[in-house]
Amino acid sequence: MIQIDDKIIGTAIFEELFICDLHHCLGACCVQGISGAPLELDEALVLEDDLEKILPFLKPEGIKTIREQGVAVNDFEGELTTPLIEGKECAFCIEEKGISQCGIERAFDQGKTLLRKPVSCHLYPIRVKTIGEYTALNYDHWDICNFARVLGRKEGVPVYQFLKEPIIRRFGEDFYVQLEEAARLIKAEN
Repeated sequence: MIQIDDKIIGTAIFEELFICDLHHCLGACCVQGISGAPLELDEALVLEDDLEKILPFLKPEGIKTIREQGVAVNDFEGELTTPLIEGKECAFCIEEKGISQCGIERAFDQGKTLLRKPVSCHLYPIRVKTIGEYTALNYDHWDICNFARVLGRKEGVPVYQFLKEPIIRRFGEDFYVQLEEAARLIKAEN
C-alpha cells in the first residue's frame, strides 16, 4: 500500500491490468452482487431531483422498484446504495443489445441530468472506503471481470490508467498526477 495525503492506495491498482470488456461480460456488474451501487449522499439528492427526467430511460421493473423503495436504500452494511429489482439487478439498469448498462448514464448522455452515473460505478473495479480519517482505494477482484483482465493484459493497461477519468472526477487532477508518480516509483523498484 502507498499513501498520498489522506488516501491509502492498494498497490494492485498499479499492478493489475484491466480494461472493461462489455461485449464479453455483458455488464454483469450491474446485475450481480448482494447490494446496489454505493451512492454518495449528493448523488442520491441529484437522483431525487432529476428522477422524473431519468425514469423514461428505465425499464418498467426498475421504475416500479424506485417508486416503492426510493432512489436510494441502506444495504445490509448500512451503506447508501441504489435499490435492486427483486434483490438482483440495479433498479437503474437497462439493457441494450444484450448488454446491461446504466439508465442514469443514458439520461446524462441526453442532457437530462448532470449525474453521469454513481461515481462508485464509474470507478469500478476500484472500491473506495472511508476508514477513520483516511480514504482507502482498493482493487476489487471479481470473477465476472476475467475478460477485463485478459483485455487489460493484452493492451498493457493498469487499473489506474483505465480509470483515469473517474479518478479525476472523484479525487481531482492533482491526485491523478500523484498516482502517476507513485506508479513510476513502483515500477522503478521492481
